[in-house]
Amino acid sequence: MKIFLVSLICFSLVAFAQDKKDDPVVAQVGKNKIRKSTLMKYHAQNLNFVRSNKKITVQSSLDDLVNRIIGIQRGKANKLQKTPAVIKKMNDIIYHAQISKDLEPEFKKIGKISDSEAVKYCKANPEYRTSQILTRLQTNPKKEDVAGAFEQALSLYNELSKNPDNFAKVAQKYSQTQNAQVGGDLGFQPKTRLSPEFYENISGKKKGFITKPFRTQYGVHIVKVTDIRDCDDINKDLYKKIIYDIKRDKIIEDYFAKLRSKSKVKVYKDKI
Repeated sequence: MKIFLVSLICFSLVAFAQDKKDDPVVAQVGKNKIRKSTLMKYHAQNLNFVRSNKKITVQSSLDDLVNRIIGIQRGKANKLQKTPAVIKKMNDIIYHAQISKDLEPEFKKIGKISDSEAVKYCKANPEYRTSQILTRLQTNPKKEDVAGAFEQALSLYNELSKNPDNFAKVAQKYSQTQNAQVGGDLGFQPKTRLSPEFYENISGKKKGFITKPFRTQYGVHIVKVTDIRDCDDINKDLYKKIIYDIKRDKIIEDYFAKLRSKSKVKVYKDKI
């Protein structure tokens, strides 16, 4: 998104720039002038990406810029900026740009996450290896579909309560997932990569524990805890990223709570 914004800003300035000897015009598309400084900035961005079909040269970057301006001109002529899809994308850019503008100093205050913080978080939120049996449901399922999924899951759970060692075989036969053929094995997953309902049902449980059927947005699950990772063996860089994201999300949450308190927001819960 940052690259897109930089390019957008460059394009908006091109048409209004005056000729300068130290920054000559290298191309012109209609009334839009492309100056050398704009081209070289764009070219520097292009060099960060590998293209298998052609070499990245100053000329190829200039061609890209010309094509972009032609595309933008054509889009504006067709009034695409007024279409719902484009308006949505522009609103997304404005939304994220405003958050970045307001909160970048706060994000910087988060600082570097230490190894000890990563281990401490892991100990409070252990990393489990699990296998699952999933009966999928549509996004907005009918009551009878939910009831049917729970009925089937409960039947499987009762069977597994008697023969827990058969979990992998039952998963291969009944789980509606891509990993069914490996007994529903999900491998080790940190808390943040599992839905809240999923983690709540396995949190604090020992190896070999099988959950009762529970529902998430994906459907009805039965989950078996197959292992628990030692926190000394975790990917610390991954956990540092998790902790950073948690702190960042809290900053954003507090930011909007403050804005909402000053805004005229009404929620009609009886209509939901």
